[in-house]
Amino acid sequence: MGICSGKHFQKAEIQSESRQEPPSPPDAKIEAPLPNLNTPKPHKFPFYSPSPLRGIYKSSPANSSVNSTPLRIFKRPFPPPSPAKHIKSLLARRHGSVKPNEASIPEGSEAKLGLDKSFGFSKQFFSKYELGEEVGRGHFGYTCLANSRKGEMKGEKVAVKVIPKAKMTTAISIEDVRREVRILGSLTTHKNIVQFYDACEDDENVYIVMELCKGGELLDRILSRGGKYSECDARVVLVQILNAVSFCHLQGVVHRDLKPENFLFTSKDDNATLKAIDFGLSDFVQPDDRLNDIVGSAYYVAPEVLHRSYGIEADMWSIGVIAYILLCGSRPFWARTESGIFKAVLKAEPSFDEEPWPSLSPESKNFVKGLLNKDYRKRMSASQALSHPWIQQFEEVKIPLDILVCKLAKEYVYTSSLRKSALKALAKTLEVYQLSYLRQQFELLGPNRNGYISFQNFKTALMKNSTEAMKDSKVVDFINMVSSLQYGKLDFEEFAAAATSVHQLEASDAWEQHARGGYELFDKDGNRPIIIEELASELGLGPSIPVHVVLQDWIRHSDGMLSFLGFVKLLHGVSMQAILKVRN
Repeated sequence: MGICSGKHFQKAEIQSESRQEPPSPPDAKIEAPLPNLNTPKPHKFPFYSPSPLRGIYKSSPANSSVNSTPLRIFKRPFPPPSPAKHIKSLLARRHGSVKPNEASIPEGSEAKLGLDKSFGFSKQFFSKYELGEEVGRGHFGYTCLANSRKGEMKGEKVAVKVIPKAKMTTAISIEDVRREVRILGSLTTHKNIVQFYDACEDDENVYIVMELCKGGELLDRILSRGGKYSECDARVVLVQILNAVSFCHLQGVVHRDLKPENFLFTSKDDNATLKAIDFGLSDFVQPDDRLNDIVGSAYYVAPEVLHRSYGIEADMWSIGVIAYILLCGSRPFWARTESGIFKAVLKAEPSFDEEPWPSLSPESKNFVKGLLNKDYRKRMSASQALSHPWIQQFEEVKIPLDILVCKLAKEYVYTSSLRKSALKALAKTLEVYQLSYLRQQFELLGPNRNGYISFQNFKTALMKNSTEAMKDSKVVDFINMVSSLQYGKLDFEEFAAAATSVHQLEASDAWEQHARGGYELFDKDGNRPIIIEELASELGLGPSIPVHVVLQDWIRHSDGMLSFLGFVKLLHGVSMQAILKVRN
């Protein structure tokens, strides 16, 4: 969207790698099927444009977003943009970008059904605002400066995104605009999200009126600093990004296009506030649901997005890429083609061996690694990232309520009593900063005088932070279900067990110590002779499953107690995939 400053773009046609195609723009937005990585000639991909709108500032290069994330300063120089065009019918059908000799909308499509392009917005745009110069143009709209003519903002400059209705030739493209306005209007109260002022329409256009941020893109700041930030300065930027994203995720909004170009400073001051922009690709998602459409920008897209099954964790991967860039001035994944980028994202590991990483703190590397984990279950949430020692060492940062805690607590209720005992033992091995994060989450849930919470506390705490987006995303429905769970009160010790992610702990360097320590506590306090049939019943395995084959290595043959291997498997829960494999 490029609210206050954006870029011009060049469309891209992606060719087979074996044909030595011209390299493509590094921030190309994608919405396409996953390439078949096993074939010698990858499929072509339709791509969104890069951040489409150019900057409004005279010092901003007219074509800087085609260069995308820092240019010559990077160790591997950015390739020049590809000169070609959009090619797939997928985007054509979504956004109506159909041209002669390109993909056409099939007969009987929405275009022939009579689309309703009335949004119910104000029809008084030109009486309320004086539209000024165009400052950027994208594939589906353009952005202008404007002056407010009346009301509390009279005389103030604003940014206006203009979306021609002629471009809205599908029901999907119309819904995209509705959703963008709903999301912006709901999230506008957060200090690190661009402020939404108004939405208007007439017969020709939709007008989205927003805050004018005069400080330029985060990308430009990175370039002006020689391509990277100090650890202290990077932390200031990342705290603001994480605060914005944690608020989005709590509301059930996944941004899906986080990158340096989509963060603007309110002014040119060094300490100016950073704001997230461009919610044109954002969507609603419940904590237990998964999205499957591939959207985003190539260098920042998460592996699970390419696998067509993702949630809010995809944003955390993108923040990991941004953090990597801020700290070392180069990208963690690089290739000359989009298909090459995807392969790197799916298979390659980011390097922490080259300069300046050896001279950076171990905590900073641990922070980035906690975000760039290919297994989304092992990735830190935004609130957990804010509680990380590398963030907290500079100054104490307030930790917001984490929707992940609600999800894990719900799963805890439905797990077996034996697994609950194992989780309680594991939670006793947590380190100080991990317990600090959990303690802050517990306090945010409002324990009573005796130090207990019920599942009703989750609803009370969430509703204090609710917006219309939380309703649209059905997170409210999720919370209502959680609050209705029939379970006793939790003290902090049991809450810590319920809110501990085994997958995240497994990703840490100290996993072996946590697992061994937890097993020793479990073996001392809760272990007892267990027969396989009892264990199968405890884990909810039906009679049709060959439990003796599946569970025989879970129990020590010497005394019939749970083995260390069984303890670790119990922590993770029974893998139905493994059970089916044994059965087959």
